[in-house]
Amino acid sequence: MLLGRTASEPPWLEVLSPGPLATVQDLGRPGLGALGVGHSGAADAPALRLANRLLGNPESAAALEVTFGGLEVRAHGSMCVTLTGAPCTVTVDGRHAGAYGVVWLPDGATLRLGTPDTGLRSYLGVRGGIQVEPRLGSRAADTLAALGPDPLVPGDRLPVGPACGALPGVDLAPVRPPEGGDVTLRVVDGPRADWFTDAAREALVAEPYEVTSESNRVGMRLAGTALERTHDRELPSEGMVCGALQVPPSGQPTLFLADHPVTGGYPVIAVVVATDLPRAAQVRPGQRVTFTRVSTRGATDD
Repeated sequence: MLLGRTASEPPWLEVLSPGPLATVQDLGRPGLGALGVGHSGAADAPALRLANRLLGNPESAAALEVTFGGLEVRAHGSMCVTLTGAPCTVTVDGRHAGAYGVVWLPDGATLRLGTPDTGLRSYLGVRGGIQVEPRLGSRAADTLAALGPDPLVPGDRLPVGPACGALPGVDLAPVRPPEGGDVTLRVVDGPRADWFTDAAREALVAEPYEVTSESNRVGMRLAGTALERTHDRELPSEGMVCGALQVPPSGQPTLFLADHPVTGGYPVIAVVVATDLPRAAQVRPGQRVTFTRVSTRGATDD
């Protein structure tokens, strides 16, 4: 049965409920920081890439990033989908379907996601990719800059592109789910580490910090030992990167994530290594993060 579409019309997804937050994401807008445009894109890029590989899409194809489950969508036209990242209960018209494998959605079927047991962000990929209008070369929603598509709301219509390759024929991807409990992240000294006392630099890696409920795609706000500066001078705004641990006057650090600002005026005591950022993106409020300092050489070891 064709629901609200003609036989020649491309398939699309109707959003019935976005859950707490759902956005369209791809691999972002690299190389535009000098113009004031952040990278953005999937907070857990490896999970997005995996979803696209399972479906035979280019790794850069757009998918849905779903925060803490709760998404409900209806298929208009038949299509293949998959779920990666934080594993949720997946049902299609009430029947169970697994994560990390390809799922067939018949025309008119309703897919629902439950709440993940571990992790925070799940990725619903669609064969052909989500084909919303790109902005500056990307379909990613930048929640800080309000660039790209708005966060999803009930009634949104998400067009699906044509398939461009054969399905790889993988029944299930053997992927370790995101961590529960305490998470350890590697850091290197930041450009303003010398603005902090020796005691503060040691405190950063000595005790865990709790992730607060004020965290979002812009940054992870942390609560723990306050990090004391050696002076109270003002810092002119300077460039920021994903993974920067910026410390405001309160002494409580913020870990910048995918939608971070391109500049900031607080000193950066340390930077989380790039290969640990996808794990950081899956840490939910209430979990604790422990930082461990590594050399620049150690930061490049995967």
